[in-house]
Amino acid sequence: MAALPPIANLQAFEAVARRRSFALAAVELHLTASAVSHQISRLESHLGIRLFERSAHGVRLSPAGEHYLLHVGTALNVIATATDALRQGIRNSLYVHSAPSIASLWLMPRLHRFAQACPDISLNLSAAHTPSDFALGQADIDIRYGVPQWGDLVVEPLFEEAILPLASPAFIKANKLVRIEQLLELPLIQSNVSIVQWSDWFGSFSGLRAPDRFALRFDRAQMSLDAATQGLGVALESAVNAGGHLAEGKLKAPFGMDKAVRVKAHFAVYPERHAKRAAVESFLAWLHAEAART
Repeated sequence: MAALPPIANLQAFEAVARRRSFALAAVELHLTASAVSHQISRLESHLGIRLFERSAHGVRLSPAGEHYLLHVGTALNVIATATDALRQGIRNSLYVHSAPSIASLWLMPRLHRFAQACPDISLNLSAAHTPSDFALGQADIDIRYGVPQWGDLVVEPLFEEAILPLASPAFIKANKLVRIEQLLELPLIQSNVSIVQWSDWFGSFSGLRAPDRFALRFDRAQMSLDAATQGLGVALESAVNAGGHLAEGKLKAPFGMDKAVRVKAHFAVYPERHAKRAAVESFLAWLHAEAART
């Protein structure tokens, strides 16, 4: 293993990068600004790379510093969390990372059942589009979205999803939406991160070409669904993510639930060595049971 920089240097780097100020970082770390500056100089000397760009206007990260912060910040957070857990006597902690939309729209409404089924497991949940880095110990399990290309990991599909047009009942009524070709004259909502795009859907259910421009674009399914419930247009989204909206009558499928592209796009992913942990085993069993109910 390569020689690691002193952790005090890394803590100073993370604090200055976050605060964008040596003085503010010094206050946070209970050091002098000069001491913090020396810590950064030692780290830059150790790495042989300039991490900050200093000017009369202050300090900002260099491109290399930006990249380094992504990993160092996460690693320090993992260490701090593990330390807190140990101090508090929590031995059965589970760290789950997830794609944002499935975390907020599908996982969160069900977590109370996991808490009831496994009260002895302390669950830590994080969400981001960027997959977790198992090499850095960021998570025990990652719920990923997309086309599975993770050959060195165990990949378990969760459920099949129906991707279909969804709109509010008021929008459907106001626009008398009954035919697919009407979509070309109405505002469509684009979900940028979806693996099924409007061009895929139009190609599956009509001879029409999807428009090149969209009324609204989002990088979160939650925002696409919220926009559709507000009557801002027609969203192309997963019926799994939209389960709550559909159940409450906030959204409807104007062309029926059968006009859907079906995909398996959410997966439980983890290194094989993690499967030996009892907490991982318990969570995966619960996760698949919930997926089967879905």
